Amino acid sequence: MKTPLLGLAACCALPLLAVAETDEVIITASRLAETADASLASVSVIDRTEIERRQAQSLPDLLAGLAGVGLANQGGRGKLSSLFVRGTESNHLLVLIDGVKVGSASSGTSAIELLPLAQIERIELVRGPRSGLYGSEAIGGVLQIFTRSGAAPSGPSLGLTLGSDNHRKADIQLAGGDQRAWYSLGLSGEASDGFNACTGDPLSFAGCATLEPDDDGFDSLSGHLSGGWRLANGAELRLNWLRAEGESEFDGSYQNRSEYRQEVLGGQLDLPLNGRWRMEFRAGRSIDEGDFFKEQTPRGRFRTTRDSLSWLNHVQLNGQQQLSLGLDYQRDQLASDTAYSRNTRDNRGGFGQYLGQFGRHSLQLALRRDDNQQFGQQDSGSLAWGYDLTDGLRLTTAYGSAFVAPSFNDLYWPADPVWGGGGNPDLGPETARSLELGLSGELARGDWSINLYRTRIEDLIAYDFASGGMVNLSQARISGVELSLRQQLADWRLAGNLTLQDPEDRSGGPNQGNQLNRRARQMLSVDLDRDLGRYSLGASLHAEGRRYDDLANSRELDGYGRVDLRAGYRFSRRLRLQARLENLLDADYETASFYNQPGRSLLLSLSYRPEW
Repeated sequence: MKTPLLGLAACCALPLLAVAETDEVIITASRLAETADASLASVSVIDRTEIERRQAQSLPDLLAGLAGVGLANQGGRGKLSSLFVRGTESNHLLVLIDGVKVGSASSGTSAIELLPLAQIERIELVRGPRSGLYGSEAIGGVLQIFTRSGAAPSGPSLGLTLGSDNHRKADIQLAGGDQRAWYSLGLSGEASDGFNACTGDPLSFAGCATLEPDDDGFDSLSGHLSGGWRLANGAELRLNWLRAEGESEFDGSYQNRSEYRQEVLGGQLDLPLNGRWRMEFRAGRSIDEGDFFKEQTPRGRFRTTRDSLSWLNHVQLNGQQQLSLGLDYQRDQLASDTAYSRNTRDNRGGFGQYLGQFGRHSLQLALRRDDNQQFGQQDSGSLAWGYDLTDGLRLTTAYGSAFVAPSFNDLYWPADPVWGGGGNPDLGPETARSLELGLSGELARGDWSINLYRTRIEDLIAYDFASGGMVNLSQARISGVELSLRQQLADWRLAGNLTLQDPEDRSGGPNQGNQLNRRARQMLSVDLDRDLGRYSLGASLHAEGRRYDDLANSRELDGYGRVDLRAGYRFSRRLRLQARLENLLDADYETASFYNQPGRSLLLSLSYRPEW
């Protein structure tokens, strides 16, 4: 990356160019509740109001507008979607749902494209390494999804959406309660005929390696249930359940249809032992299940069950200092018609965290050791410091280490009797070191931030043609800068971010210095909205520079810009009509080679709420 170019872009973009509300409470950055202005991490928050304002129809599309987040999608709604946070790999993002780790032990990734937006209340994205608190997978960051919860006003909520490609969705939510007890339950159904997902090349085995000029649909049925009780002594019990199941069609020479189930069950007990000591117990189970077919012929079945337990202790040392100590246990189990040599793995982790404030100085220190049944012990940690230059201007710097455990496919995938290959049980974890420098400030009616970072990743797992198997071979270096701004201008709300990054292959050999595949060097998002009482208007611009689909940088994908428009009309305090015109200019682009993206499309939504 050319440093002068970064500086020039930063200076030019900042006045034009979202970060969390400064008094908003966040949890993911430190595993305890703190306000956004107290956190030393780079955090983005999307609440239910923002989800409904943006009228997004999928979780990947919603997240793609955040600073530092790149997206590669393989053919529209319900198709494989990969998030690249700060240029790291798609399996370098830890995903939590209500505090429970989710993901597939076979692939090592989380199927975020299958999670229903209708059941989501709030999203927190923490950028940067967090293995010192969470263990494996948190090299690029942590994404935590909170499901709908009981909150005032009580009563039923209904929604109906119709759109292009015969897209239809209906949902019903019911919530209620008071300060002592609350509940929320919901049910959502969604279906779309889709479009042709892929125009692959069967001769070169590129893309989906087949020609299937048909529409590839998607359908989903999802539900959630949550509740909580607060006792007289301040103890609190929470229970959460989420389930989504359905079918997704795609193009492929060996598989072209999947039936899936995503399910998460979790519980949390908070016990205030005294005025300074609070204890938390968490337990959860997540299930990632997929059955794959070629037309009606079964082509594989994979079911991951991930059980987790946590015991956390938070101690208030004094008014400005806190200490957290915790133990985590995780057990992954894989059931498949593929004959893996091993199908279970345990991991035990212990961590400590210190948070302190000394006048204008803030400090966060986290240290953790994981003991994995497959590769043994792994240490990680982070150190962050912040200094308030003025009451509305803060300087931060952070250093962190992180790791990712190899997946069951990397370790135990059976070798082909003719072609060989397969997994390597001797693989170690992928490791990373990251350094960050940030500056953030408040405006009269907004806020802004600049974050520079550099991450070095070692022992990346890749296929070695010489040995015919998976090895810890590759290395990468990623440098970048993120600029975010939110500003209220009279009746207009302006929010935007610019990311400039250099995701570079440092593995040596013919690909040395190449751009990491499916990651753009430039990403820009701008949102502009105006509330006119009964009417609301909005527009979004999302643009990305060119990228390459392969590590050799031989297959280039052009940069693109996409414009979306939205409008709303409130008939009353309870009834609202919304319209969203996606891809206004009908841009033709790809985020993964040979995989198509939706053209211009229209969505209409009618919603009833107890009160807007």
